[in-house]
Amino acid sequence: MKAAVLHRYDETLTAKEFVSFEDVVDPRLENPTDVIVRIGGAGVCRTDLHIVEGIWREKSSVNLPYIMGHENAGWVEELGKGVTGFKKGDPVICHPLVTSGHCLACRRGDDMHAEESVFPGINANGGYAQILLTGARSLIKLPKTLAPKDVAPYTDAGLTAYRAAKKASRHLLPGQYAVIIGAGGLGHIGIQVLKALCAAEIIVLDRAPGALELARGCGAHHVVKADGNEVEAVLSLTGGRGAEAVIDFVGEGDAIAKGLAMTRNAGFYYIVGYGGRIDIPTIDMITSEKTIVGNLVGTYAELVELMALADRGLVDLKTREYPLSAANDALHDLHHGRVPGRAVLVP
Repeated sequence: MKAAVLHRYDETLTAKEFVSFEDVVDPRLENPTDVIVRIGGAGVCRTDLHIVEGIWREKSSVNLPYIMGHENAGWVEELGKGVTGFKKGDPVICHPLVTSGHCLACRRGDDMHAEESVFPGINANGGYAQILLTGARSLIKLPKTLAPKDVAPYTDAGLTAYRAAKKASRHLLPGQYAVIIGAGGLGHIGIQVLKALCAAEIIVLDRAPGALELARGCGAHHVVKADGNEVEAVLSLTGGRGAEAVIDFVGEGDAIAKGLAMTRNAGFYYIVGYGGRIDIPTIDMITSEKTIVGNLVGTYAELVELMALADRGLVDLKTREYPLSAANDALHDLHHGRVPGRAVLVP
């Protein structure tokens, strides 16, 4: 099969080619619950750039060369002997984690903390290829309204945004405020999920005028250009007290300090983006009683819920398609901020 293969890290992200488009050996069924999926679309994620940088080399056991791509959807191609409920040709979206189902975390539905798991595209070969090896427990059948290439990024970007927005929606009431920092690939989904799940007023921050325009189209009630005065702007919109919930899809640079400053006392700051550090004096944590919440992708059940919203037209994923052979173009466009929404590789 053809695949876009990572052979070496590039800490500065300055190489002309991050991956090599080449022929590789097809994956094969190894266990009774394995499934081969023919890729219809593979999302290109900022995490892939972090992988290229080498940030994940100590977090995963993968050895180069290997195939990135952890946002995958397609059609069932081949089934292990123990797989039931699916047949060849079924359109599916793949939860990003392949779990055994045996550990306590699995049985509680806490997929992201399973003790026995494989994460294609992170610590095993992923979907920047024509076919993918995954597991039956990861598959969700797609309704006829959704095509694989249109939904692939939901498996990480969408699922991560959904999980954070769902957490926030549980305590947001009408008349309260939610701030979303970053209206890109994750943020534009988070806006729509919040709008679908709660009645809070949504304020969106971004540096790019195009992203703010996208945010308005996704349902933001207020947009604020991140030009250095965004904290003051948010405080003005919220009567000087800040927002009950802040979801930070950036997680680096000055976004963290500003996000915490926008969170009102007893409010919740949800950190999704990464690369920076949270530094807050303990006395401030005590006196403000703010809650800081980490978010790691999401569960199988949450991906099912997100597909239900997409099927009903309540969430729409903005994508730009690239042929698999143009994976480097997609990665460079993402790195330089030229992708509105999400990039998707189509074999």
